[in-house]
Amino acid sequence: MQMPTGLWTDLVEPEFLAPLRRAVAEHVEPDADAIDREDVYPVAAIKELARQGYTSLTLPEDLGGRGLGFAHCAALFEEASYASAAVGISLITILQAQTIIRLFGADSLKSTVLPEFGRGLITSYALTEANHGSDVRSLDTKAVRDGDRWILSGRKSFITSGSAAEAYVILAETPVGVSAFFVRQGMDGVSTEEGPNAATFGLRNGPHVDLVLDRVALPADHLIGVEGKGVRQAMTTLDYSRTMAAAISLGIARAAFDGALAFAAGRSAFDRKILDFQGIQWYFADMLTEIDAARLLTYEAARKLDAHDDIARFGSEAKLLASRVATGTAARAVQICGAYGVMESARFGRYLRDAKAYEIAGGSSEILKNTIAKWLQQHVIRQQEAQS
Repeated sequence: MQMPTGLWTDLVEPEFLAPLRRAVAEHVEPDADAIDREDVYPVAAIKELARQGYTSLTLPEDLGGRGLGFAHCAALFEEASYASAAVGISLITILQAQTIIRLFGADSLKSTVLPEFGRGLITSYALTEANHGSDVRSLDTKAVRDGDRWILSGRKSFITSGSAAEAYVILAETPVGVSAFFVRQGMDGVSTEEGPNAATFGLRNGPHVDLVLDRVALPADHLIGVEGKGVRQAMTTLDYSRTMAAAISLGIARAAFDGALAFAAGRSAFDRKILDFQGIQWYFADMLTEIDAARLLTYEAARKLDAHDDIARFGSEAKLLASRVATGTAARAVQICGAYGVMESARFGRYLRDAKAYEIAGGSSEILKNTIAKWLQQHVIRQQEAQS
């Protein structure tokens, strides 16, 4: 088992981190390599983390949560992903479904579903369609009102966590526009299929399945929020989860750094420790600086979530920087470790695959730059209007 180096400043209180790290060491770390190798959803780890209250950190106590802030949530994602980014990505699809229901759901849906997260409900955020990709403004999945029910038909594709999900948040087009719905696995007409593009080379938490909806009847309150506002609601939710995605990348970066440092400090070449070579030292100096900077930005973004202040800007900045730092750190870790770095028995290949996948998943770097630029444009307009 790889042990933390003690280099990293605690950004939430130690009283929270100590039991979290014990839970990760006991329930995530031992199976991390197997989860990646076998491409399976880490059901046991997620259920245990839920039992200990880690999948409902930010929910209010009256809904089964712990009522904590998003910095604690970021710490969960960082520490879990230090051991296994696949567990991190499993947690994030739970957070996404939880967040959109918490922010926009009817009171009856909130009171029924949100307490289930503390009991281990596994969910997936099922937006993507084969013909539309990330463009969810118009969809082939349709929903029509039928008395006091909604009837949904269509297919969602490439769904992360879909192989084990017990419920889904989906987008479907209604007569007034794209809307969000809560759908349970096991409802009549709900099924999943594994297509030819189900496996990814990184963030492997089980096959990315297709979700098939064949005239699925939903209660009226399973419409989340306002009909026709689903895209806006889904994008707001992604603004929240992007900060946690950044924390996942931080966990990957720290793990790669610590692994490379342990190797360089213990391995000799040409009668010197590898860490004694200036070129290697410069690698570590750059990586340490970049990781520290990305951590500070990510936890600032988490505080912005609590304050509801510039969420899109800081969440996008955090994910953009942290994902880039994680990929760069993992690549340099491989380089530092030489032949050992590229061995399948080492973890550096997993770190590199996971890190690179998260420059694309959950909002690509290009999309994040567009979001930041849009925020900046709007800021300039506001400043000009205030001066006029």
